[in-house]
Amino acid sequence: MKIAIKYGLSITFVVVLWVLVTHFLFPLAPDSKANILAPILFNFAAIGALYLGIKASDVNRDLNFKQGIKTGMAISLVYGISSCLFFAIVFLFVGPKLMANEPMAQDYPMWQAAMAAFAGMFFGALILGLVYSTVISFMLLKARKA
Repeated sequence: MKIAIKYGLSITFVVVLWVLVTHFLFPLAPDSKANILAPILFNFAAIGALYLGIKASDVNRDLNFKQGIKTGMAISLVYGISSCLFFAIVFLFVGPKLMANEPMAQDYPMWQAAMAAFAGMFFGALILGLVYSTVISFMLLKARKA
């Protein structure tokens, strides 16, 4: 469980840094081309943390495919919960202007847009975590057999 917390919170740390920099230090406009970097950065952080976490749980070289996926999903669960908690806290303090860049924010009430964003973040972390964990576990096992 220590591995899941360590690597899950490391992904959340990248998200927190991005939000603090792009919303508070150097605010980005909603139509800025730099906004495309957020999903790329978050996915690379997730892939890196999942790789390092699964590799760290393979210290005795007896990690199997199923255990690799379980480790990756535990990391993704920690990331999903902690990032949603971070955004909930920021949303409570900053308010609706945090959601100004969300496309759904213009068409729906703010509470619905916020709930959709939280659900997307949480379930997106789990689904992508499953995909990335599967690929990483497969690659690590394949590399070990070679």
